Formats: sequence, C-alpha cells, structure tokens
Amino acid sequence: MELTLMAVHAHPDDEVLGTGGVFARYAAEGIRTVLVTCTNGEQGDGPGGVKPGQDGHDPEAVAARRLAELRESVDHLGIAHLELLGYRDSGMAGWDANGDPSSFANVPVEESSGRLAELMERYRPQVVVTYDADGGYGHPDHIQAHRITMAAAEATGIPDKLYFTAIPRARIREMFAFLRSSGIEMEGLPESDDFGTPDELITAAVDVSPYAEKKILALKAHESQGENMFLLRMPDEVQRMAFSTEHFVRHRTRVAAPDREDDLFAGLR
Repeated sequence: MELTLMAVHAHPDDEVLGTGGVFARYAAEGIRTVLVTCTNGEQGDGPGGVKPGQDGHDPEAVAARRLAELRESVDHLGIAHLELLGYRDSGMAGWDANGDPSSFANVPVEESSGRLAELMERYRPQVVVTYDADGGYGHPDHIQAHRITMAAAEATGIPDKLYFTAIPRARIREMFAFLRSSGIEMEGLPESDDFGTPDELITAAVDVSPYAEKKILALKAHESQGENMFLLRMPDEVQRMAFSTEHFVRHRTRVAAPDREDDLFAGLR
C-alpha cells in the first residue's frame, strides 16, 4: 500500500506556511505527496505591488506568474504531484471579484467537489489536509476549499484521516511577545485574542525543523506576493517559531491513533 498525503489549498503560495514542512518531510520519507491548488491567484499583486483594480493590474499576467512561482515552490518542497483546478481567484471578502460568477467561491460546490473527488479516487490519499470551516481567517476561497474537500471526502469515503491546518494561539502570543520585547514594528500583522486556533483544539504538532530551509526557499519562490513574506524579514527566532513545527486539528480518523499526534500518518504505518 502506497502512503499518500494530499493537501487542498486555495491559491499559489498557500501550500508553504501551513503544510510546506509536512510536504517536505513526508516526501523525504518516501510518502507520495499531492498538492491540489484550487485557483490561479488572479487577485494577487501585480508587478511593483499593484493591487487588483488599480491601473496596470493584469489578472491573467498575475496568474501566469503565480503559477510559475508555484511550480518552483513545489520543486523546493519535493511535492510529487501538482493538480490545478484552475478556478478564478475570488479575492478577499468584500472585494469586487467576489461578484464574478466564475470566481471559485461562486462555483457550485457539487461541480468543484466532483473534480476533487476524481483526484481523490485517482490518488487514494490516506491523509487529506485543508482549512477549517472559516478558512483559517475568513477568505472566501479558503472557505470554499474547505467545503469542497469535505464534500469530496464524504462522497468518496477515501481518506482515513482528515485534518485542518492550524496556528495555535499560544504560538501567536509567543511571537508577538518576542517582537514587542525586541522593539520590532508589528504594523499589518493580525494581533488579536481570537486570531488562531484555540490551543485545546490542536491534535497534531509535527516537527518539520529539518525542512525549515526548504520552506523558506519555497516562500521566497512566491516573490511577486511580497506582502505575504513578512516572516522572511523577521529575526531568526521568529522564523524558527513559524517554520519549525506545523500544527493541525484532526477532524476525523478511521484508524486507531493517539489523541495527541506528532505524525499525521500515526496508525497508518
């Protein structure tokens, strides 16, 4: 039986922070790795940081660049299979792109989940990872990725274990405390008591510290999205906090596994 990890992400670059380490770790351990990216990232920044709706923002050119960056990231992380669903980026909540009927968030769930179900049937992953019901932070495409993953998993019955990516609140507090004590500017970073996942919900903490450099290289590959790379401008201690451990909430398992895991494949090998 070939062990397989599948992660379902919304945009090019989403694969890095929450799952880049497990992709690199499990690929190195001989586990087959599959990344499903739902959109082409048209609502990302254009050259010079130009935003959607501003003069000079070409959504198709942005998508082409972001997909090229995604392929470079995939190479750094050792991901064996990249599957692109090719939907249009819906943009952040409240953006004009939300109203485009072709945007991913507006595509009927049964259509996009059916395509994802076909991929699950093809690869038959024992472990599937995606976002929680809020998409991590409320992004329409992240929420839709959650919806179609849940629907595809239900329809196929394939994954033995299903996880949501998570950032523990304790880790966020630790990072902000360090930044404050160091006098480092935190403008634009989401500091609030309810940001992140309540610590008691975390079920898996996976050590990916040997692969932190691969995560950094993968994140650097997405250079067109400079605003998403603030961690690369942080001190080494903050980078270690961010890149060395990846956390997850286990939604379900069909195999016997401990309540607190350090391996997403616990119970499967």
